[in-house]
Amino acid sequence: MMRIRQVLLDQRSELEERVKKTRIVEREFLPFLDEMRKSKLMKVTTGVRRSGKSFSTYLMLRGLNFGYANFDEQILLSVSPDEILSALLEIYGREMDAIFLDEVQNLHGWELFVNKLERTGYNVFITGSNAKLLSRELATHLTGRHLQLEIYPFSFREYLRSIGFDENVETTRGMSLIKHELNNYLEKGGFPEVVVEEENPRIYLRQLYRDIIEKDVIMRYNIAYRTTFREIALTLMGNFGRYVTYNSIKRQFGLRSDHTAKNYLSYISESYLIFFINKFSFKPKEVERSPKKVYCIDPGMIRAVAMREDLGSMMENIVAVELLRRRSYWSRDMEVYYWKDYQQHEVDFVLKKGTEIRQLIQVTYASSRNEVERRELDSLLRAGELLNCRNLIVITWDYEDEESMGNRDIKFVPLWRWLLRPEIE
Repeated sequence: MMRIRQVLLDQRSELEERVKKTRIVEREFLPFLDEMRKSKLMKVTTGVRRSGKSFSTYLMLRGLNFGYANFDEQILLSVSPDEILSALLEIYGREMDAIFLDEVQNLHGWELFVNKLERTGYNVFITGSNAKLLSRELATHLTGRHLQLEIYPFSFREYLRSIGFDENVETTRGMSLIKHELNNYLEKGGFPEVVVEEENPRIYLRQLYRDIIEKDVIMRYNIAYRTTFREIALTLMGNFGRYVTYNSIKRQFGLRSDHTAKNYLSYISESYLIFFINKFSFKPKEVERSPKKVYCIDPGMIRAVAMREDLGSMMENIVAVELLRRRSYWSRDMEVYYWKDYQQHEVDFVLKKGTEIRQLIQVTYASSRNEVERRELDSLLRAGELLNCRNLIVITWDYEDEESMGNRDIKFVPLWRWLLRPEIE
């Protein structure tokens, strides 16, 4: 017990020291944190490693006498949860009114422990880096008794706030400088320690990638063919913005079945490192069977690990992540798809709310109207007619205008300007 007590004390000290040294950047989800803090329900914060989950949860706990345990520490996984609770009580006494469990998915049977804490009357805060594991257990054991926030690395807006960017973007100077910063964002990405603490992005992000693959996937799922799995993960990183199927992964890497390929891709997705967007269809079976498009959680991670520098694809990846971020923070009922017909017309993103298609988005690296391919516009117009949507947008690098084509209007918006507006139009 003495050893466990010391580990918990050291963890709390390390957390507070880290917070003390960190320059606070106002994150866009702070209003939701305030809402969570006031609630008596369990607070759950999820997201990729090092995206700010622990720091944000600590902000919610200010003013409370809380106990803290981080389950990234192996020794805490070798003792019973009751021993951990006893050690926390020994440290903080009867006045401990909240408990913060960090990376709780590492603890076997964590949901039973959390349930017990809640029944005992504790105000419980948990973080985790595994999407499916947490959501499955929360749905099974804590239905309706928790609030959940999914955190992403810095958006471009948060990145600009962190560097103190205050130029007037409607001036020639402001537009030039914001495009310069967008290039920096494409290079470094949005992980807080890269942006705020100015860690070397290549070194830091490569190590973070290895930690996610090794700790959050290979060790967690006890994957037998580790070399093959690492090759699959690296291939997905290098193929962002492209199509992938379970069968293509099975054939390329000599896996035994589509089921194994599906599991491997699911494991990587659950770590928040990579995510997949489905093809839009009114038929659920077609959605499931169709190829998926793969994206990475952070542009800096792509540059550091995959070292692919296709700017058009990088733009598309940033838009994909931003759409999921907006869904998590402000539009939780929004669904994101891509669209493709049998003639290979394609639209990068379809935004759906309820039964309504709200917006169609095409992304292209274009700095003038004549650089926008006719096929991209034809696909957008065709999808607009078939899906009964009039809100059509082309996100460009540096071209802005509005144009009537057929019976629809198309807005051309530079990526930097689109990223500055968090709302879905």
